[in-house]
Amino acid sequence: MTLSVLTKRSDFLAANKGLRNARPGFVLLTRPNGDEGMRYGITVTKKIGNAIVRNRMKRRFRELLRAALPDRGLDNHDHVLIGRAGGVERDFSRMAEELDAALTRAAEGKGDSARRPRRGNRAARK
Repeated sequence: MTLSVLTKRSDFLAANKGLRNARPGFVLLTRPNGDEGMRYGITVTKKIGNAIVRNRMKRRFRELLRAALPDRGLDNHDHVLIGRAGGVERDFSRMAEELDAALTRAAEGKGDSARRPRRGNRAARK
């Protein structure tokens, strides 16, 4: 099974509606994608740090996914890893174990509860 990379914003937005498994260093989103094979994507926001920190985190995530998905990934699913603060400092082997646990939960159809709504200035939105 070949791995392909998600590039379209619409694919990332669609994955956000799928199963969500949160871990200390990342959040794993999984969602069926029809018959498009096993795909993965990585997102690290500017809240995490500067470009050097974000790129280091993306390299670590890419390596984690390339090692885990061929054996443990879900067929015909999109897998998106979202970086969390502290993910760069976490031990690589511990993150690999957490990714395995998150993939196992996703394969069982289990996910964490939905995100709480964002808080913001309601007056500014009106």
